[in-house]
Amino acid sequence: MTLNSVNDSRIAGNPPYGGFRRLARGFSLVELVVTMIIVGVLAVSVLPRWWGNSGFDERAFRDRVVAALRYAQKSAIATRLTTCASFSSVPAAVSFRISSANGATNCAAGGVLLGPDNNPLVIVAGNGVSFSALPADIVFNGAGSPASAVVINISGLNASLAITVEAETGYVH
Repeated sequence: MTLNSVNDSRIAGNPPYGGFRRLARGFSLVELVVTMIIVGVLAVSVLPRWWGNSGFDERAFRDRVVAALRYAQKSAIATRLTTCASFSSVPAAVSFRISSANGATNCAAGGVLLGPDNNPLVIVAGNGVSFSALPADIVFNGAGSPASAVVINISGLNASLAITVEAETGYVH
């Protein structure tokens, strides 16, 4: 058999060198099973986060409250005026005021605390988000310290995500 006769047999449609011709190409059983396992793991872990809130609204509200409390505390330090945070339950919300007198014990004589965007600083929760228990009002004195330590729990979040305001320093975390 010459080199030309081998090439001629391939052109004629005979299987090369006596092997079997593969008529259809596709995936092996192992490849299909591995792909199905990967798709199953993704479906179990990723898809519920898209269709359910899974605490996203609660965590967003918590983070906004922490940021607003820090802003109120820093405003008290910067202006040397008392700032107050008042909590309401339905809907869950936090509103902020600032006193007009130096050394005031509350914010009765004052106005609303304006946020960084020059609008009144009010944080309102989304649907279904609430406080576990309605917290007492927080009053930051001119040095940024609250009257006492405060722990704020938001329903749907575990205890490690509670908002804490330290008594001595006013640090919010």
